[in-house]
Amino acid sequence: MKPGMNVELGAVRLKNPVMTASGTFGYAAEFDEFMDLNRLGAIIVKGLSLEPANGNPPPRIVETACGMLNAIGLENVGVTAFIEEKLPFLNKISAPLFANIYGKTIEEYAQLAARLDDAPKVAGVEVNISCPNVKSGGMAFGADPSVAYAVVKAVREHTSRHVMVKLSPNVSDIEAIAASAEDAGADSLSVINTITGMAIDATTRRPKLANITGGLSGPAIKPVALRMVWQVARRVTIPVVGVGGIMNATDAVEFLIAGATAVQVGTANFINPRSTLEIIDGIERYLLARQLKDVREIIGSLDVDVQ
Repeated sequence: MKPGMNVELGAVRLKNPVMTASGTFGYAAEFDEFMDLNRLGAIIVKGLSLEPANGNPPPRIVETACGMLNAIGLENVGVTAFIEEKLPFLNKISAPLFANIYGKTIEEYAQLAARLDDAPKVAGVEVNISCPNVKSGGMAFGADPSVAYAVVKAVREHTSRHVMVKLSPNVSDIEAIAASAEDAGADSLSVINTITGMAIDATTRRPKLANITGGLSGPAIKPVALRMVWQVARRVTIPVVGVGGIMNATDAVEFLIAGATAVQVGTANFINPRSTLEIIDGIERYLLARQLKDVREIIGSLDVDVQ
């Protein structure tokens, strides 16, 4: 008998705890030939803005030791094209859909939330208050508890859907930001976004990214993400979604043990487009090997003496 894999993010029920991370899975159609998208716990599409965005100039991706740097700059088709051109395909998939949103002003966040509130299929929004690779917005909203509160409150007031808030690791006190987001009405938190980094070409003495800095992701950031998930899960009462360097089922299980209700898989999608499905299967094998009946038995089960 297979173990139970269902988890709940507020009112949103996932058939398993494995989600795709925004910016690494396109609009899902790009992966359709490689996998059964219906098997996913949930899909999060790449970040959406009110108007189409071209993003940063190339080069925008650089491979690093144990990871990669990206400075895509949130290139996207815009919310109107998303609703008209991308949603028809996504409507056919049984997995819940979350739309990642970002704005340059609080008003833009609110407008995006309102537009998507009327869109079919969208179970919720993931509010990106933490993008380190754009020159305006994003990072400023995610670095200050009071500003983060204002953004989340505005979104909450303009949508009846689930509100997930994506937190930045590039802050002095992520627990304070998490608490502010919860107080403002967030239904869940995704922890963490990428860590700001840079790469230099020693031959040319120039940055390898046109944007100079970018977001570091992949296995290199997993220990930081794991620690922050553990901290945030202890601080808030709403579900936490772990993200950062999850490459296999063992990584995912560690995040669940640390307190995450679900996980997002990001950089691994670039290496293996079927990584999410392999992680789902791997979690099931982990539970079976330990004769555990339900994945919820391991969520927040970290055995540690904390003074």
